[in-house]
Amino acid sequence: MMSSPLPHRIRRPVRVHLPGMPAATIRFEDGQRSSAKLQTVSVTGGLLRVLKPLSPGAVVELMFSTHIGPVLAMAELLSPCSAVPIGLQPFRFITVDNTDLRKLRTLIASSWKTRTQNLVASLQV
Repeated sequence: MMSSPLPHRIRRPVRVHLPGMPAATIRFEDGQRSSAKLQTVSVTGGLLRVLKPLSPGAVVELMFSTHIGPVLAMAELLSPCSAVPIGLQPFRFITVDNTDLRKLRTLIASSWKTRTQNLVASLQV
């Protein structure tokens, strides 16, 4: 069953930086592929590090690997961030399979917990 990862929320979803910036593969509707690094992710989308800007508005298949397993989703590419020297391409998830959505939520929760524990530990020193 496919579902939209955009639940009706009042608060902005948690965003996390994943360790090692996992590699991401982007597949366009015409079959072309592009590679990127996943810099930031949330349940609603994220930010890719790309060598050159990709077409805003393009609907793509996005796949990235994590320690929890691969995540595959359909996403819409948004307008690139032009104020930075390295290509940063935001995206929003359109559909994510329920299994992949569970992996994504687990990944975000795990990264958030680790970040919070590291912050607390650094304050105690």
